[in-house]
Amino acid sequence: MNDLKTVNDASAKPVRTLPDAQTVTEVTHWTDRLFSFRVSRPQSLRFRSGEFVMIGLLGENGKPLLRAYSIASPSWDEELEFYSIKVPDGPLTSKLQHIQPGDQIILRPKPVGTLVLDALLPGKRLWFLATGTGIAPFASLMRDPETYEKYNQVIMMHTCREKAELEYGRQLVESLADDPLIGEFVGDKLKYYPTTTREESDRMGRITDNLSSGKVFEDLGIPPMDKDHDRAMVCGSLAFNVDVKAVLESFGLREGANSEPQEYVVEKAFVGDGI
Repeated sequence: MNDLKTVNDASAKPVRTLPDAQTVTEVTHWTDRLFSFRVSRPQSLRFRSGEFVMIGLLGENGKPLLRAYSIASPSWDEELEFYSIKVPDGPLTSKLQHIQPGDQIILRPKPVGTLVLDALLPGKRLWFLATGTGIAPFASLMRDPETYEKYNQVIMMHTCREKAELEYGRQLVESLADDPLIGEFVGDKLKYYPTTTREESDRMGRITDNLSSGKVFEDLGIPPMDKDHDRAMVCGSLAFNVDVKAVLESFGLREGANSEPQEYVVEKAFVGDGI
């Protein structure tokens, strides 16, 4: 079910100030399971595109209930954007999915994460590999000029069960070419490869299968991965991360980190289905 709806009237209600509080400015419900929201940005916050922070709300006991969320907006944005699933009985998202402009959330301004350009060795082609809300850090990196300054080609592979779940990423990618701030950097460097695994669509299949079979290379008219030219970033469930790591390593790529850059990196802190 696709019930896209955006609310962006942040003056609608008075709010109670919370510790480390930021004000919600816009909420978009993409499906009955997915939503994005934007909040004010602390003036002192500096982060690298691709990093995550801890955000949340006060729990019933009055204590903060926090989870790791990738920042979906680029480092230059004046606000912060996040992309989330909705879990009806989840301790956090059962409440977070009902936020409205003018509400406040808790944000701990200490960004960290491995999905940053500095954690990769120099290369020519960069792969973003994501399932579900794992596209969030790549939504940040796809809007960062440095990504296109460092790489000749950027490929965004995003897989969801149904077509409606791809809409957030599709609209973002399609908006980049005409974006007055980032469009000239993107040019024709960005290739988008969305697939579904349940609903019939133009392209189907898991990321691992499309890489292992070589289908994605054939569809995009590009050579297969190799460790001399290709770099990759991975964000999804634990099972997805493990499976993709095996595929990347079959192409000769090695896992890196901030302290030891290599050919690919994986984000191990993610928002799971039980939040």
